[in-house]
Amino acid sequence: MTDPALEAAALGKRFGRRGRRSASWALRDCSFRLPAGRVCAVVGPNGAGKSTLLALAAGLLAPTEGTVAVLGTDPASARPRVGFVDQAKPLYPQLTVAETLRMGADLNPGRWDADTARRVVAGGDLDPSRRIRALSGGQRTRVALALALGKRPELLLLDEPMADLDPLARHELMGVLMGQAAAHGTTIVLSSHVVAELEDSCDHLLLIGGGRVRLAGEIDELLAAHTHVTAPAATELGPHQVVESRTTGRQLSALIRPAGPLPAQWRTGAPSLEELVLSYLRSPEAPALVPDAHDTTTETAA
Repeated sequence: MTDPALEAAALGKRFGRRGRRSASWALRDCSFRLPAGRVCAVVGPNGAGKSTLLALAAGLLAPTEGTVAVLGTDPASARPRVGFVDQAKPLYPQLTVAETLRMGADLNPGRWDADTARRVVAGGDLDPSRRIRALSGGQRTRVALALALGKRPELLLLDEPMADLDPLARHELMGVLMGQAAAHGTTIVLSSHVVAELEDSCDHLLLIGGGRVRLAGEIDELLAAHTHVTAPAATELGPHQVVESRTTGRQLSALIRPAGPLPAQWRTGAPSLEELVLSYLRSPEAPALVPDAHDTTTETAA
């Protein structure tokens, strides 16, 4: 059986010392399992814990509690097989683009894919002799992605990678990432708070809100588990699990997890991924939906 790309058990990260007023949990009691070969969207509002989770998986931070396994081992041992692009895209400003790529080749002997790295850089019409400090934010993003993809990683962690790119460049580089996943079976974990730009590319979802995992699993299965219903305002929704409900005039609108057949007089429809995500983020009291270690769906209190 193939090891999961990422697996967390009761994972938590606190910043600051215990007992200090400034101490706070960025993540708390996070458990999930990401199978290998998926393209996973990590979504949530700013400050939800997305960057902390990716830094823990990359081995840049140590957990305060719980564990995280990467490609079947600990993050430090997995590091040669993992590519990571931090939101800040840290690069050596004094190096040229060409020197940066040569550094990538030197640091990854036997694994370096020079053609892919050059293709990513060439797509932005970058002069190889330009120094990193002279590049725009979007151009630095392209170089950082070239370094990560050139490493030919088994797991690619990307923290808000497209924030500095124009729409055309985002479309092009998403195509490069999807090609990498298809050609090499690369697992890609891509964080963003813009759900619309991930909906057509990702097949797995990890929704983080308030430092906790709210939803995790295959996107198609999560969408199929929920139904949007419209009914008269006085309608009783039990025994169905209500994620979010609103009453406007004489009409009730709700997102539910059905517990059985729905009344024929209710109008029903499938939610979009964005509707699903927003409903959970607006309703922090709704129970989370996270698969257990055996890939069966269980409910846990948020």
